[in-house]
Amino acid sequence: MPIRTFRPTSAGRRFQTAVVEPDLSKERPERSLTEDLRKKGGRNVHGHITARHRGGGARRRYRIIDFRRNKDGVPAKVASLEYDPNRSANLALLHYADGEKRYILAPVGLAIGDSVLSGEGADIRPGNALPLKSMPAGTMVHNVELQPGRGGQMVRTAGGAAQLLAKEADYATLKLPSGEVRLVRLECRATVGQVGNTDHGNVSIGKAGRNRHLGWRPSVRGVAMNPIDHPLGGGEGKSSGGRHPCTPWGVPTKGYRTRKKKGSDRLILKRRSK
Repeated sequence: MPIRTFRPTSAGRRFQTAVVEPDLSKERPERSLTEDLRKKGGRNVHGHITARHRGGGARRRYRIIDFRRNKDGVPAKVASLEYDPNRSANLALLHYADGEKRYILAPVGLAIGDSVLSGEGADIRPGNALPLKSMPAGTMVHNVELQPGRGGQMVRTAGGAAQLLAKEADYATLKLPSGEVRLVRLECRATVGQVGNTDHGNVSIGKAGRNRHLGWRPSVRGVAMNPIDHPLGGGEGKSSGGRHPCTPWGVPTKGYRTRKKKGSDRLILKRRSK
């Protein structure tokens, strides 16, 4: 999908780009597969802000997506490809042979009218979902489960794809887009192919207002604050901070590990960072 540039009729248009996607539907989403999505402004159930700089943004409805892909043996036809305001990937609307409709993440190469299938007997084609034990080594997959039957939790962003390196005993070895190599049980399901909308990361926002439409509020640099508000604040003139980058509460933000020990650490063969 090509990247579109605009005539510089204003300062915001000068560096703004967008992805050209002629196959995306202009119709409203399938009503039965959407639900209300209330804004939270980055606050948790106690009303405390846990994600800073969130708020506002265009109104949107949540699309209910089939991450489990557990409708085995029933063929489905791709009725349309649609934009999803809640994620970077696009969606494909499936019409199953028994009349049911579901949304899935649209992989690269999936077109309107194509047929997809889930289950152990499915072919190795983009959009088909099957257990890792039924796939040959070298297959590129996405929407990978961490626990059998729980639904895909890994590799769901635009352009993402993991590679099945090997299968041994009860586990498959996967190389994730981050560079991490980890073990996943062979019973876990994954969808064949790479997530679509691969040019999402190449888009230039171009203006602050476009970020506000996405629900992002302004972020103030720590060095521009007063000492009482941030460890990097204060100083005469334009100071550089005088210490390593950190949060307003003093936690380092570059190279400082915050991951807690988990039982699944033993399944990680190679970290994404050194």
